[in-house]
Amino acid sequence: MKAVILCGGKGMRMGGEVSYTCKPLIKVGGMPILWHIMKIYKSYGINEFVLCLGHNGDAIKEYFLNLDWKTNDFQLKIGSNYKEIKILKNREEWNITFADTGLDTMTGGRIKRIKKYISDDEFMLTYGDGVSDIPLDKLLNFHRQNRKIATVTGVKQKSGFGFLEAEGDVVKSFIEKPLLNGWVNGGFFVLNREVFDFIEGDKTVWEQQPLKKLVQENQLAMYQHDGFWHCMDTVKDVHSLNELWNKNDKAWVRW
Repeated sequence: MKAVILCGGKGMRMGGEVSYTCKPLIKVGGMPILWHIMKIYKSYGINEFVLCLGHNGDAIKEYFLNLDWKTNDFQLKIGSNYKEIKILKNREEWNITFADTGLDTMTGGRIKRIKKYISDDEFMLTYGDGVSDIPLDKLLNFHRQNRKIATVTGVKQKSGFGFLEAEGDVVKSFIEKPLLNGWVNGGFFVLNREVFDFIEGDKTVWEQQPLKKLVQENQLAMYQHDGFWHCMDTVKDVHSLNELWNKNDKAWVRW
């Protein structure tokens, strides 16, 4: 099974944090968030990836091409007409397809463009900016049991503000950033190949027409995940994830 990761956005809400690279390469604990996401999948035996590239996609290509020698001890032998590099530690066993899906292509369009790389009846999909302790094996079983074209992971999100309850002018309770009612799209989809028929082209936003049509046709299931989930949407989120890492509070890490 392949995991498709959307890596082509411009990260507009990140401000200057991505001026030199791209959002999936912003580091948490010294490694790009994209690496963390791929390690989550790898921990469940999924090591085939399709990366939907766009903005600064070359930076992602270069990162993985140079990953071995940048992150491991190695020996270098240089001769008059040859150069040999020997990595001294185990390499990541990944099979990665780097798919250029356009600079301005919308999320649905990026998914449509990689159809040619999906040969199995099922594949997984997520965004290149969120980590979770989601049990992917249970997610897959849930998808198969429900026999829908698509399954989305629903997660609980904290409010960005504290909630006040008052009687007249007097505050009776204050709750700092409580969990909001309802579920939000946490990514980590499981999809059948039929989903490509719900996407028209480059201008299609995955979260709009395709998902709404799946809902209308009763073909979208939701896996409810009550555990850890954290997106990296803003600079504040970057700092929050790194704080968790530094405190060794790495709920998403299974490796």
